[in-house]
Amino acid sequence: MNTQVFTQSAIKLTDDTIIYFDPYQIKEEYHDADYIFLTHDHYDHFDINSITKVLKDNTVLIGPEIMAENMQEITNNILIVKPENNYKLGSLEFRTYPAYNLDKPFHPKEKAYVGYNLKINDKWYYIMGDTDDTPEIQEVKTDICFIPIGGKFTMDVQEAAAYINKIKPKVAVPIHYGSIVGDITLKDNFINSVDKDIQVKIYIK
Repeated sequence: MNTQVFTQSAIKLTDDTIIYFDPYQIKEEYHDADYIFLTHDHYDHFDINSITKVLKDNTVLIGPEIMAENMQEITNNILIVKPENNYKLGSLEFRTYPAYNLDKPFHPKEKAYVGYNLKINDKWYYIMGDTDDTPEIQEVKTDICFIPIGGKFTMDVQEAAAYINKIKPKVAVPIHYGSIVGDITLKDNFINSVDKDIQVKIYIK
């Protein structure tokens, strides 16, 4: 699996299928997305200009119910999802998890924002979205976890590392830092705080 992290939480996974998550500040005209997963409707996660740069004729756009109207303005190929449900698109399996703040106002639970845990070639990839360490995600089983570490709007570095050390994926990928909020050096604090038996891969440098 080829993995790219562009900015914030903009992720591209390339294998037999090409999957984007929250494309943001995409500079090239790729038009190669089989699936585009959206976690929520904030501008750094729902960037229409970037979506149109990766969209092709048969791209499927996946996102939470609160985004349904906006998604329908982009394409008719949409799947509306709710937290804590299992879905299947062709050979792609995934489960949604709630993504919300516990003690901050930015991502209210009632908006039903989501993170996604996808099974690709017998490995699970969990893209958490903008979230804190909530009760619903305590038992997530995944191989590769893309976790926000920037603080303010999401978990901070220590909270993120504690969560990774709890669920113990094989690989942890810090995201959501280095641009809007969270200094680029946060990655070093994260590496030093994660248990040594968990590999940390850095894409935002």
